[in-house]
Amino acid sequence: MASMIVISTTAVPDHVRGALSRWLIEPTPGLYVGTVSARVRDHLWAAVAGCVDDGAATCLHPADNEQGFIVRTAGHRRRQISDFDGLQLVRFLPEPPPEQ
Repeated sequence: MASMIVISTTAVPDHVRGALSRWLIEPTPGLYVGTVSARVRDHLWAAVAGCVDDGAATCLHPADNEQGFIVRTAGHRRRQISDFDGLQLVRFLPEPPPEQ
């Protein structure tokens, strides 16, 4: 059964953006929204996560859990998703020290 997904990207290669735009719409730069099957969603996420390089990406999709959705991330970000007894919460990593 198809369900809605949201994928947000930052600084990803053009070919990743092209692959996403074949299946999803891009209402604002780097934000993709659409309704696809779980198989297509997993295939798209594998392509995005495998090619993030220095960028970052986040995927949200419905799930049968307490929150009603799952958050997946790829790349290096200051915000990380942590699982606390089945709830996905966002935690912030400390800021890196300034270079001198």
